[in-house]
Amino acid sequence: MLLEGRVAFLTGAGSGIGRAGARALAREGAEVVVTDLDGPRAEAVAEEIRAQGGKAEARALDAGDDAAVAGAIAAVAARGRLDILHSHAGIQVPGRLTEVDPAGMDASWRLNVRAHFIAARAAMPFMQRQRSGSIIITASNSGVQHDREMIAYCTTKHAVIAMTRQIAADYAAFNVRCNALCPGFVDTPFNRGFEVQMGGRAALERYVREAIPLGRWASVEEIAASIVFLASDHSAFMTGHALVIDGGECL
Repeated sequence: MLLEGRVAFLTGAGSGIGRAGARALAREGAEVVVTDLDGPRAEAVAEEIRAQGGKAEARALDAGDDAAVAGAIAAVAARGRLDILHSHAGIQVPGRLTEVDPAGMDASWRLNVRAHFIAARAAMPFMQRQRSGSIIITASNSGVQHDREMIAYCTTKHAVIAMTRQIAADYAAFNVRCNALCPGFVDTPFNRGFEVQMGGRAALERYVREAIPLGRWASVEEIAASIVFLASDHSAFMTGHALVIDGGECL
């Protein structure tokens, strides 16, 4: 198994891509700490992993609570090691410049950029001491292109890719890698903002068929495979990269 003996800490892992990533990391042998704002959902994912013979524990965690995030990461690392951080929690606030109020932009910044900064900052000292580690930050293919009528989302996703690259450059000497995961359209409830912005589910389905060269949604399992790749030694010479998995949408 690719990740035998490694410890992974995940935020926003109670559903969707986060859940699929947690399950995939565990299948490859990682001991997974599943966190989510919804504690019961996190526990359900951990139980699924344990039922399949994997190692997992769950914690309720608000990714926007600086002290709680730093404390949870430190508590896990203090037990011996921390090899993988997948900072995944995020928010989607739709709208153009005049349609998004400052509170909406602040909320986007808090979860889509600042929360990742806090998590990576908490994990880095432990990884530095180990002289190894993989930090995976969920961005979006919106971070490498523009999204019409999505100013808060698009702006923060561009910003977090820049932050990922800066972390990668600053800590490569410690053998700590940092990469951005950039999914395109995956059929999860997270797309509600895009659905509203496009005028309903039928319009979103039509966009997926017509605007994405591969003509379909990604599955959560396809994104999870990329999470395993970034976490494992298969990507040992990759850092500061924005890994886009979007069926060619951004071409």
